[in-house]
Amino acid sequence: MQDINDLNILIIDDEIPLLDMLKQILSQSGFHNIYTATSCKEGKLVFEKVRPHLVILDVMLPDGDGFSLIQTLRQISMVPILFLSAKDEDEDRLLGLGLGADDYMTKPFLPRELILRLNIILKRTYYPTDLRPAPKPSFYLGDILIDLNSGNVTRPDTTLTLTAKEYALLEKLYVNKNHIVTIDALCQAAWDDHIFGYENSLMVHIRRLRAKIEPFPSKPQFLLTVRGLGYKLVVED
Repeated sequence: MQDINDLNILIIDDEIPLLDMLKQILSQSGFHNIYTATSCKEGKLVFEKVRPHLVILDVMLPDGDGFSLIQTLRQISMVPILFLSAKDEDEDRLLGLGLGADDYMTKPFLPRELILRLNIILKRTYYPTDLRPAPKPSFYLGDILIDLNSGNVTRPDTTLTLTAKEYALLEKLYVNKNHIVTIDALCQAAWDDHIFGYENSLMVHIRRLRAKIEPFPSKPQFLLTVRGLGYKLVVED
């Protein structure tokens, strides 16, 4: 894998001044390959052409919305997606995360925070060759195989891929398997931060994770809620 700063970043937003500002922010932070689009249609075309390593996506677009576009992209790729939107209602943020986004920021934003969140996602998803971690374990939850090397979840009928946030949470839970992991510790693992502002997002990602690793997500057997404390991953040795 090439250096993180050489990865392809696609920005989809119809505000030209904002696009120019984002390109400048990313360029000043060392990113070299920045692509832009101003509509859903153009975004899909550019996505298919450059196969970006991360997408920064607006919700309000002239020919549709980011919520619909992310569902289309998720059918062909698990590339990290960061929503950057003026829609700041909790329902919008939770919807975006529930549809598969790795993060959701609202406008106006702090450039430093954007770069921080973007780097956290990229560093957890892509590794330069000389920084690639040692092999990680695979394990079963019932008849579902979890491979922490590939980030794949192999169910009896299909194979699913974990998002960056889901992977970070599951890895933290596995390292502490059969023990309670606090909400604060999980937020720090997934967002490199403490609990403030992330608890609702954590619940969304836990729900999405259960949909992949539990035989019956509505009645979890392995990823258990410990009320008032956090979560526990039950793994039989």
